[in-house]
Amino acid sequence: MKSLELKIPPPLVALLCVVLMWYMQGFYPLSWLTAAWVLPLAIALALVGIAVASLGANAFRRAHTTVHPLHPEQTSRLVTGGIYQRTRNPMYLGMAIVLLGVALYLADITAYLGLALFVRFISRYQIEPEERVLLEKFGAEFEAYQAQVRRWL
Repeated sequence: MKSLELKIPPPLVALLCVVLMWYMQGFYPLSWLTAAWVLPLAIALALVGIAVASLGANAFRRAHTTVHPLHPEQTSRLVTGGIYQRTRNPMYLGMAIVLLGVALYLADITAYLGLALFVRFISRYQIEPEERVLLEKFGAEFEAYQAQVRRWL
């Protein structure tokens, strides 16, 4: 279904997944996740996710290349330093970590389906098309980077 490729901004996909997670809560509650330690851990995960995504976006800005996810063809240089030495997609990884925090907070097994949906959707309709563009644009340099650094972690 190529019609969805590079069409929906990833933050909107994440927000839609949060709405879905919120709606689905209560179907299969995990009562052990209502302990006092859950809220601080959920907040910590959300903050880590925001930090990871911000590190990725800031690296793009410092490199003077586009952060716009729907137009990877506007990329002017391949960013491989900083957090990009650990993950090729820190902005999407950060969003996924925030969703993990939300799922933990909601304390319901069905909330984790929103996280799984986000990862699958972003992988198929955002990351794969981006990688095709980067391979076309940067060739062997991007292939070497792909071989060295994993897509998520």
